[in-house]
Amino acid sequence: MDLRETFATNLRRLRNSKGWSQDELALETKISRSYLSQLEKGVYHVSIKIIGRLADKLEVEPEEFLKTVKRARAK
Repeated sequence: MDLRETFATNLRRLRNSKGWSQDELALETKISRSYLSQLEKGVYHVSIKIIGRLADKLEVEPEEFLKTVKRARAK
């Protein structure tokens, strides 16, 4: 998984854990819903400024967006 995909996966997970729609998060962070959608799909690169806004509104540390989730292996 590349970093853009990791970021996209974590952004969706963190947004969903707050129970927010893309529209709600976009409004809170003052970015367009279209741009947010593209970030969640891993289409666009994200700036540090936007990571900061997202982290602030989602109440997480910025590094949460780059953590890889280890998947359990089937036995």
